[in-house]
Amino acid sequence: MIDPLRQLNYHHLRYFWVVVREGGVTRASEKLRVSQPAVSGQIRALEDALGERLFTRAGRNLELTDAGRVVHRYANEIFSLGRELTDALQGRAGRPLRLTVGIAMVVPKLVTYRFLEPALRLTESVQIQCIEDRPERLLAELAMHNLDLALADTPASPLVKVRAYSHLLGECPVGIFGSAQRVAGLRRGFPGSLEGAPMLLPTEISTLRRSLDEWFDSEGIRPRVVGEFDDSALLGVFGEEDVGLFPGPTVIEDEIQRQYDVVRLGTLRGVRQRFYAISSERRLKHPAVVALTRAARTEMFASRASHQPTGGRRR
Repeated sequence: MIDPLRQLNYHHLRYFWVVVREGGVTRASEKLRVSQPAVSGQIRALEDALGERLFTRAGRNLELTDAGRVVHRYANEIFSLGRELTDALQGRAGRPLRLTVGIAMVVPKLVTYRFLEPALRLTESVQIQCIEDRPERLLAELAMHNLDLALADTPASPLVKVRAYSHLLGECPVGIFGSAQRVAGLRRGFPGSLEGAPMLLPTEISTLRRSLDEWFDSEGIRPRVVGEFDDSALLGVFGEEDVGLFPGPTVIEDEIQRQYDVVRLGTLRGVRQRFYAISSERRLKHPAVVALTRAARTEMFASRASHQPTGGRRR
């Protein structure tokens, strides 16, 4: 049997990498200055060598398969190292510390930035790569050591057969935000004023959505759900356009109000949002990861420890 690694041609791998980067065979052929059939032939040769399909067709577009995503991440690393080798030989700066973080789609982008920002303050140069996906896919990437860490709003499920360790970063109350005009008409009688109010919510894959549904049920409040979103940033944009009210963690309350030009109507008593760093190792060792988790616990969430929620019955 022929060792498949001996068949791996890095010329083929580069063609694959350019196709992904350029968004298709046509643009890749223009970039590489070769014909489209030549590019397609190189991709097929790489697939034959690896024994895996790397692309699947979705209409007129090509999408990466699961195997294709893995190969693409390795290709990124390979060609990044190649550039760094050239730079090193030319006397340029040394290789930065690389940090690859998977972000669950439901985690607010502002939380992600606040969490990662301390890495940029390290004395050692750090290069951050963020990969956004569903939690179960991020756990698979952790298992293959393609990620240094994953950031999620829930710990790793024990039902997923992946060795993963969940590190609680912190928790905070959940606020309800909206345009100043809409909020002004709902302040009186909050949270009962949420009855029938237009609401933008995360989808049911989010732990926050399940907590909100339980809270609404317990309070006997039925808001009018006008939108559901996997992407927290898109949810915020709809809120900015005054489509409806929306929830958000108070740990980034100031940033939410500033970025989306909204105000906080109130916070929901008993509803809290938690954030976890998930790793493939019990003890965190990556220097940037250690710095990030320490800053989250001592700076990011500690500053909100005394924030008391309002609205709703005590339970």
